[in-house]
Amino acid sequence: MTPNPILKVLSIFKTCEVQCLLIGGQACIIYGAVEFSRDSDFVILADQKNLDRLRNALEILKASPIYFPEFNLEYLRKGHACHFRCETEDVQGLRVDVLSQLRGCASFEELWQRRKSVSIKDGLTIDVIGLWDLVQCKKTQRDKDWFMIKRLVENDFALNNNPSQAQIKWWFSESRTPEHLSQLAGKFPDIAKEIVVKRPLLGSAIKGDLTGLAKALYEEEEVERQKDIAYWKPLRKELEMLRHKKDKFSR
Repeated sequence: MTPNPILKVLSIFKTCEVQCLLIGGQACIIYGAVEFSRDSDFVILADQKNLDRLRNALEILKASPIYFPEFNLEYLRKGHACHFRCETEDVQGLRVDVLSQLRGCASFEELWQRRKSVSIKDGLTIDVIGLWDLVQCKKTQRDKDWFMIKRLVENDFALNNNPSQAQIKWWFSESRTPEHLSQLAGKFPDIAKEIVVKRPLLGSAIKGDLTGLAKALYEEEEVERQKDIAYWKPLRKELEMLRHKKDKFSR
């Protein structure tokens, strides 16, 4: 994990009993797929008590809101992200982003049940979004997120010499490169034949058609990118309206 400032944020969130899960680049580091980031991203339980606890933590961090929207339950429950910049000395300039829901993912309560708890420096235990959920929430319109999905899945494969059936099926469902899918199909042919019903492009992996597989993977990715664009479009429109409203009243 990127050192120190983010550890301070995590420690204060824990002390204030904020119910949240670490996501984003710092979560990728936890799972061994390094992504440099000085920001900290969280998905939180969106209820008033938890927001009050989060406000206490942000006050300790001297974290001020930046951008839009206003930090409240209404906007969080719509799917907006709320953004803050920390000003206390030892975390000065660090950005904290919070959401209460992730596109294409389960509710916070389900994410919480599947979380990974990790002990880090000085006995601090943090709650991190589960690997499978992390991969799902990385299916965005951003190129770097698709590269990170590849790293997360292939790293999980490399680290597990005795995988469960569920884990192998997940690799087949989420792997992003023709070479890796072809390798999986050769190693686990029976599971490949089972999963092809849910992910037809595996037929190309079974046949060793890497060219066809690459094309199908690209098309699959484009579908997810378009879903992400469609999800954020009305939210971005609302943000523009809020900015326009603020500009109008500040004249």
